[in-house]
Amino acid sequence: MQCLNRSVSLPLARQLLARHLSTKLFVGGLSYDTNETVLKDAFGKYGEIIEVKVICHRVYGESKGYGFVQFSSEAAASTALKEMDGQLLDDRNIRVHYAHKWS
Repeated sequence: MQCLNRSVSLPLARQLLARHLSTKLFVGGLSYDTNETVLKDAFGKYGEIIEVKVICHRVYGESKGYGFVQFSSEAAASTALKEMDGQLLDDRNIRVHYAHKWS
C-alpha cells in the first residue's frame, strides 16, 4: 500500500512543480544597474508578485545580468512574458522566458 501512495503522489508532485515553474519567469539581458526594485516595478503591473531576485556575483556583489520574477498566478506570468519580452528596461532589451529547473 505504501508503494501505491508513493506512485500516486509523484504525478501530483510533478503537477505542483510544473505549476510553480509556470509562474516563475527568467529575465535575461538586464543592465548591471538593474536591481530588484526596478524589476518589481517593471513587472508588477501584470499581477501580484511573490518574489523578485536579481542574481549577483557572490564575491563582488555585482549583478550577473539576469534574474527571476515569480507571480502568484499563471495568467499574470503569461501576460508579463508576452508584454515584457524584448522590451527596454534600463536601456537594455530584456529577454523573458519561463524559468526551467535544471537537474
